Amino acid sequence: MDLDWSLVRSLGTKLLLAGAGALLLYWTISAVRLVISARGINPLIKQFFTKIASGQVDAAYLLTTKSYRQHVNRAQFIRFLAGLKLNKYRNLRSGRPRIQEGMIMLSVKLKSEGGEELPLDFTFTKVDDNWRVERIALVNS
Repeated sequence: MDLDWSLVRSLGTKLLLAGAGALLLYWTISAVRLVISARGINPLIKQFFTKIASGQVDAAYLLTTKSYRQHVNRAQFIRFLAGLKLNKYRNLRSGRPRIQEGMIMLSVKLKSEGGEELPLDFTFTKVDDNWRVERIALVNS
């Protein structure tokens, strides 16, 4: 009876270690896949906000997808940006990207010098090997 218990305990430990190893491998592969997939998104966000800050709203609008432009016309885009009052924000901090159905979602927080935050959710999709903005939404805090 003691031999059986020690065998079960030994097998249980090995199975637990194998499961932990498999989980660690899965997490590592997922993290690498996410990093590789998300390449190009941070430069796109920087380009998007740089164009808006320099008054090139039409150029920023063209960084969105055709689908976005079909649902949000240029005037609505300009009103949305005006409502955000982006000129008072100086710092941008992005969160951890998430992959879902071939799209990448990213939460971004703009910060003012006074400590005020503006949280935005972006969804990106690839169009001809380039990332484009599919959706921008103000996060209700």
